[in-house]
Amino acid sequence: MNNHMPFIFPEMAFVRQRFFMSGIQHDPEAIRGAVRESLDSIPHDFLSIQSKNRKSVAVAVGSRNIDNLHVVVDQCLRFLEQNGFKPFIVPAMGSHGGATAAGQKGVLAKYGITQDRMKVPIVADMETQCVATHPSGLNLFISKAALAADHLIIINRIKPHTKFKADIESGLCKMMTIGLGKDRGASEFHRYAVDHTFGIIEDAAAILLKKLNVLFGVALLEDGYGNLAHIEAISPDQLIDREKNLLKKAFKMMGTIPFDSLDILIVDQFGKDISGIGMDSNITGRHRDIVGDIKIAPNVKRIFVRDLSPGSDGNANGIGLADFATSRLVDRIDMEKTYVNAITAISPEKAATPLHFANDKMCIDACARTTGVANFNDLRVVRIKNTASLKYLQVSRSLENEVFENPNMSFVAPWQKVTFNKSGNLPEFFSDE
Repeated sequence: MNNHMPFIFPEMAFVRQRFFMSGIQHDPEAIRGAVRESLDSIPHDFLSIQSKNRKSVAVAVGSRNIDNLHVVVDQCLRFLEQNGFKPFIVPAMGSHGGATAAGQKGVLAKYGITQDRMKVPIVADMETQCVATHPSGLNLFISKAALAADHLIIINRIKPHTKFKADIESGLCKMMTIGLGKDRGASEFHRYAVDHTFGIIEDAAAILLKKLNVLFGVALLEDGYGNLAHIEAISPDQLIDREKNLLKKAFKMMGTIPFDSLDILIVDQFGKDISGIGMDSNITGRHRDIVGDIKIAPNVKRIFVRDLSPGSDGNANGIGLADFATSRLVDRIDMEKTYVNAITAISPEKAATPLHFANDKMCIDACARTTGVANFNDLRVVRIKNTASLKYLQVSRSLENEVFENPNMSFVAPWQKVTFNKSGNLPEFFSDE
């Protein structure tokens, strides 16, 4: 690019954040114990009545990169078998995986959920059936495979959604009303939400709980480090109210970027396995959507995304929320998967390709020159690995005082000039592994 003055990047330093930390951590045995403890709270008499004649149970599992999801699912399956049920898995992820049965099985496989490993069938066909109609006229579709089972259980993480704010956001109710509807149901739900908002999830869930034979739900919460922190089996009569309370708890535990009015946010990894829109808008503070735009702290002027995560499988839905990206990221985009996801979500703007350049240095240069900041040393810059990994941040010198004033932040590396390799790219992100 032709410029009138040379770009000099401000000095940067790495800092560590302290969040609420789960007592479970990454110990599979502790997770298994926590799952079983929660499931054992379900009345045994109730299960005995429901399991007569080895009744079948469809176990609905979604597509997000939930910590140790395979351990949770495995324990639920073994519990069901031990109580006389015959479980199988149904992907409940709307249009994800390219809206194909093979694609949805592939998504689950990346999280360690396969037929061989789980020792039960995975029925991933995309056929659905309308089982009820919301007063707004919204038809509620459910996977035919799930409907064919005698019972249904739902396993999902409860967390703030990237697209909307309500008493119920991402969790069990959303999986039941949208995820289990496959591509057709998800498309219809998003279309109606344009005029009726996603607050209709709660009403739709109440309708479906009367129509479907839900055995129980399994709610999962993660701490600020992305570790599984809470596992809770919930009876269908308590599911809606309990999810509302757990959402509040999830808000308190989640990580943040604890600054405001940033000039540049550098995101090393972007992808569907990190967030439904590649980078969580609750973290970046930015969202564009037909149901309403979001602009909250950290109120970033320019977002630069460096690369597409391997686990995203080419799905770059949400890339339109970035201002700049590298050409290497753009080259890795599977346009068909991205477009299917964006259209189903009624969000074509989030599949729009941003300005992109050959390397990091060129992208950061373009970011800096479009912030309106005259002195580049004054730039307020934060670099993160991804929006699901916020333990470490790299910050510019202009944020030094705010780091010192925050009791939950500390420096782990000195101030240094930012260097680029021969290809013009940044070095690897800080790691303590």
